[in-house]
Amino acid sequence: MTDVMSPEALERALRKIGEERYHNLHPFHKMLHGGRMNFGQVQAWALNRYVYQAAIPRKDAALMARLEDRALRREWIHRIHDHDGIDADSGGIERWLKLTDGLKLDRAYVISQEGALPATKFAVEAYVRFVYERPTLEAIASSLTELFAPAIHAERIAGMLEHYDFISDELVAYFRKRLDQAPRDCRFALAYVQEHARTPEQQAAVLAALRFKTDVLWAQLDALYFAYVEPGFIPPGAFRPAPK
Repeated sequence: MTDVMSPEALERALRKIGEERYHNLHPFHKMLHGGRMNFGQVQAWALNRYVYQAAIPRKDAALMARLEDRALRREWIHRIHDHDGIDADSGGIERWLKLTDGLKLDRAYVISQEGALPATKFAVEAYVRFVYERPTLEAIASSLTELFAPAIHAERIAGMLEHYDFISDELVAYFRKRLDQAPRDCRFALAYVQEHARTPEQQAAVLAALRFKTDVLWAQLDALYFAYVEPGFIPPGAFRPAPK
């Protein structure tokens, strides 16, 4: 990149990354949303995805610890509240645990993350570390997968309710809540990135940060596919579904 993009051009470049690299394109998600997974495979997905859900407040707290701007901290802190809960809202992590409860996974086992795939843990921690170590602009840009999240949540709600008799409307409460939360979050993050990415180098770093985040999400599904679909090699110590 040698020229500075306009804010509109930068947004188009960011959205193009989602069109090409977001994990809704992964074969695992296509199987999950299309009803082509068995109960044990859905359990494995929910258990591993909990590792990511549980890490979101930690990565946001890691970012906030470095922010000198009080107004920015005040804006960002609601992301922690969204997941950890505040006042009457039990939070997204609790809603995810309601999903794993409904899938007959022991809650203490899920929270322990003992049965999660090694690659899941490595990918998630790489994301937390990225947000902690990289400049604020890049850390915020990495959250912009939220630009693409509402579509995948809507697809997931419809597909899972249609295809799996063990999924109820109550169990997809996490995704329904994110239909409102994700657009709000990404509006702020996108505006911040458009305002502060002022040089070709900064804009290139912003795009690279979003590509990194899509890689984090994609790697988690690669691991799930390898372990629970094809070739079905489950690492030692990882969750093993009950025999069919």
